[in-house]
Amino acid sequence: MKKNLLIVEDHELTRFGLKTAFEDVDFIDKIYEASNAEDGIEIFKNNNIELVIMDLGLPNMNGIQATEVLHSINSDAKIVILTSHGEEKDVLGSLKAGANAFCSKEINLERLVQVVQSVSDGAAWFDPSIANIVLKATTHSQIDTEPNQSYKDFDLTLREAQILKLMTEGYSNMEIAKTLVISVNTTKAHVASILQKLQVDDRLQAALKALKYKIV
Repeated sequence: MKKNLLIVEDHELTRFGLKTAFEDVDFIDKIYEASNAEDGIEIFKNNNIELVIMDLGLPNMNGIQATEVLHSINSDAKIVILTSHGEEKDVLGSLKAGANAFCSKEINLERLVQVVQSVSDGAAWFDPSIANIVLKATTHSQIDTEPNQSYKDFDLTLREAQILKLMTEGYSNMEIAKTLVISVNTTKAHVASILQKLQVDDRLQAALKALKYKIV
């Protein structure tokens, strides 16, 4: 099913490049544009938008504040943050606000399309350059004291462990299904079981817990 995309970016040339990159993508229907957060929020309120690419450094209201507003309006919408830097406060603030992905503006446009599709399919993704920031913040000082644990310690099956490893690498359900040659529905069932066994609410928390305890 095709989904509507909102691009919130104050630089006209960058916004044009993003729009052009997604115009012929088969999972995108309508593309909306805004040059600031306030206009983006109004467009979001008045249209059925499932996907958002949000610039972090917007004038007046920044991308984190705008993401928090959009997430409060519709928590099912998937929001990808774009930024020219990866400071810890921005990364953690974005995730706390409800962002599903955090990307450097240096990302290749083709790769960005893949990231947006993965996020659309339910994956959480963050740029490898800032992965350590997220992991450090999640584990705090416990990272050196927490013992390594096997997937068996969490009652995961071998197949669930394989899927969890792919989740930590940012694979969507569809990508996992293709990699392991199983159906998407089977993948979804395994993911639901993994979340329950790890006692977490979403895929990002599952991936971070797997990294924290070195489960996979």
